[in-house]
Amino acid sequence: MPAVNFGALREPRVMVRAILGLLLGLNLVAAAFAFHLFGTSTEQMIRDLEGTRAQLAAETAKLTRSRLLAGKVETGREEGGKFLASYMSSRKTTYSTVIGEITDLSKQAGMKMKEANIAPLDPIDGSADIDMMTISVNFEGTYPQLVKLVNLMDRSKRFLIIESLTAAPQPNGNVINVAIKLNTFVKDDPGGLS
Repeated sequence: MPAVNFGALREPRVMVRAILGLLLGLNLVAAAFAFHLFGTSTEQMIRDLEGTRAQLAAETAKLTRSRLLAGKVETGREEGGKFLASYMSSRKTTYSTVIGEITDLSKQAGMKMKEANIAPLDPIDGSADIDMMTISVNFEGTYPQLVKLVNLMDRSKRFLIIESLTAAPQPNGNVINVAIKLNTFVKDDPGGLS
């Protein structure tokens, strides 16, 4: 092995050659990265870009669907609030309101209202502020009057649901005794007594 002359390394000519060699080597490494010899190819970058664009389109469609669903949920919430305000009685006034409504309907139909019994309120599963009220009412009248009463109850301002209806003829004439079991719903007043 030949002896290395370290004194010659200090000459300016050798130092410039060494620096130029080092710069050439660094340029070759930079060129290798620029032309993707060690990294991702241009084709791979194009495929990645297309994949990213497809993912962006899918996420945009998902966002659009989510906004549409959120709009529908809000519309449902608003319509539900309007329904509750229109057809549900508040707990404070529900007994007198519902009995008054049934009394008015029976008078309009020509039926004679007899006794009415109101069962205790039943809570509705899944709702903290709505209860179901069951009312049993007996009437006396004719069959056409009964048909008119049922029709009026169906079109009532209150949300009255006929759970059961029993009609029994009386021995004298065409008069029938009718027992109707109704359900309606009661809402708690916010901030009110329950």
